[in-house]
Amino acid sequence: MMLSYHPLTVPSCHTFHFLPSSSDPPYDIIRSHTSLSLLLNCKTLKSLRKIHAQMIKTGLHNTNYALSKLIELCVLSPHFEGLTYAISVFETIQEPNQLIWNTMLRGHALSSDPVSSLKLYVSMISLGLLPNSYTFPFLLKSCAKSNTLREGQQIHGHVLKFGYGLDLYVHTSLISMYAQNGRLEDAQQVFDRSSHRDVVSYTALITGYASRGYTQSAQKMFDEIPDKDVVSWNAMISGYVETGYYKEAFELFEDMMKSNVSPDESTMVTVLSACAQSGSIELGRQVHSWIDDHGFGSNLKIVNALIDLYSKCGEVATACGLFEGMSYKDVVSWNTLIGGYTHMSLYKEALLLFQEMLRSNESPNDVTMLSILPACAHLGAIDIGRWIHVYIAKKLKGVTNASSLRTSLIDMYAKCGDIEAAHQVFNSMLHRSLSSWNAMIFGFAMHGRANAAFDLFSRMRKNGIEPDGITFVGLLSACSHSGMLDLGRRIFRSMTQDYNITPKLEHYGCMIDLLGHSGLFNEAKEMINTMPMEPDGVIWCSLLKACKTHGNLELAESFAQNLMKVEPENPGSYVLLSNIYATAGEWNKVAKIRALLNNKGMRKVPGGSSIEINSEVHEFIIGDKVHPRNREIYGMLEEMEVLLEKAGFVPDTSEVLQEIEEEWKEGALRHHSEKLAIAFGLISTKPGTKLTIVKNLRICRNCHEATKLISKIYRREIIARDRARFHHFRDGVCSCNDCW
Repeated sequence: MMLSYHPLTVPSCHTFHFLPSSSDPPYDIIRSHTSLSLLLNCKTLKSLRKIHAQMIKTGLHNTNYALSKLIELCVLSPHFEGLTYAISVFETIQEPNQLIWNTMLRGHALSSDPVSSLKLYVSMISLGLLPNSYTFPFLLKSCAKSNTLREGQQIHGHVLKFGYGLDLYVHTSLISMYAQNGRLEDAQQVFDRSSHRDVVSYTALITGYASRGYTQSAQKMFDEIPDKDVVSWNAMISGYVETGYYKEAFELFEDMMKSNVSPDESTMVTVLSACAQSGSIELGRQVHSWIDDHGFGSNLKIVNALIDLYSKCGEVATACGLFEGMSYKDVVSWNTLIGGYTHMSLYKEALLLFQEMLRSNESPNDVTMLSILPACAHLGAIDIGRWIHVYIAKKLKGVTNASSLRTSLIDMYAKCGDIEAAHQVFNSMLHRSLSSWNAMIFGFAMHGRANAAFDLFSRMRKNGIEPDGITFVGLLSACSHSGMLDLGRRIFRSMTQDYNITPKLEHYGCMIDLLGHSGLFNEAKEMINTMPMEPDGVIWCSLLKACKTHGNLELAESFAQNLMKVEPENPGSYVLLSNIYATAGEWNKVAKIRALLNNKGMRKVPGGSSIEINSEVHEFIIGDKVHPRNREIYGMLEEMEVLLEKAGFVPDTSEVLQEIEEEWKEGALRHHSEKLAIAFGLISTKPGTKLTIVKNLRICRNCHEATKLISKIYRREIIARDRARFHHFRDGVCSCNDCW
């Protein structure tokens, strides 16, 4: 918004209204009133309404002082968001004084829509009310938070016009506003023109330099401060942490301790954040010990930071213990542990904690949703994902992270198998970030809809959006999933020649996978030899799988040796080679591989599949018999096998160990996790209901062929997501065209 359409001249004096109403009783009587003393301990909106009703009953609501205290509680309370209530109270006041106007400006500045404070300020000056030195810091804070530089410059003009250019607090707010908007030269000029520079002014400029990565300039300013206080130390430490200079941050923290400047809450939260981001768990434990010794152990923000530290460093049990031991949990507490579970790939635990959060009546915010949507995506929990979508639409309108939330929704729907819903979310976006375009391209790619991915890319370019390296990973994976060799080659060349993007390991990996699928092993090896980096396990594994598809035993052994060098502790490479030997009938070599696995103490990752029924995720592993409906599931399995046999399905048992009798080989294949999940889906849903299965490993050829027939026999659409891609089974056909 702009301020320029309102006059910047000082209004006539007769329009000012700063004095309280003449009907106000004596100040001491108002100040000591019972209702106002109750406000001090008010922690819920319900209690606030009761106190407000009492104020109306006693007539206290007719005094500006009492109303200012009521509004102040609404906008500043850490226990509830009361800005909406404050606005409703404010609108009833006939002649609000300057204190009330400033309190409302402060509330809007602290809200998720800080620009609204500028709109309120326009209303204020249009009424002929004069701002004071307390007005401008709130407005400048709004401009800093919302990155509205032009409005900030206009506020600067008002500061000079109304004569507050020398006010120290206003002066510092100007420095901070320019610095946070990236105008460091302007911030420096405001600082240089000041005749009196206190530590707060220095700190505002240090924060600006440090947050933009100019750590040397920040350090220079920091060194100039004659008497450094805890805030200036915090600004410099925080600057190093924000720019990833964790070692320097830790060293500065040690210097701070040696300088006898006592750390405060902000210091400890920043240092713990540095420990969490850098994985410095031992230093984190030392800081935790210091916190307990100095009485910070019950501080809410510090405990939240400790939960973040331990969860990100893999000590989830410790993080959970701290969480359970909290007497009061705010939304940040819940978000931190949910985010920790997601970070550690404990997706089911994240969902369970989210459901517990809802039961506790703690309202989730945008950060909660950004943490929980990836868990829904990984588990295929689309019912919960849809509920979150509705919640976002109803409760989280206008939040700062709106674009990120919608991008996460696109990713969630795509990974849960509903690519059409993902596309609907994408099309509903008025402003799409590059991440949104990339998420949709990746969604089409993993569902085997390469043409849709390339159509979207063309639309993206017409909209003037420049692609990045991630975009081309999506396009190349679309080619790989659909076997589009020539197009993949053109895309790979275009990336470097037309867009000047240097290929990374992921781009080479997509191309090598595509060449392997096409049986072009010599060309794949040539690309590996020309790569500027060493191939990783993913590349060798993709070539090993290609050898299995094309029956190339000699190359398989060579690729397997390279894979084992890169990932010596990965049992998957041994199992894959063993399966290739089994297919070729090399049973002696199969036995050697199995013996080697046993000697190394490695075990194959068991195949697992999950299916969501009525918002509950049910998980199965091969041969699983622990589900409460186990007997019904295996009864359905028997029915499926009978009907498959009638339809002419013959299991391929060539990869199952030779010493197992043929009947038992078929039984082992029959009890694969995806078969169990499908059987459970068939007995748990109405005929015709679409089933969506999520599998942790690549679907085997037997299950792939069987699922095609099951979709036809039971007239069901079955969507299966494995480690590589999505398979849409419908009427006996799979969307992958047997290329995966």
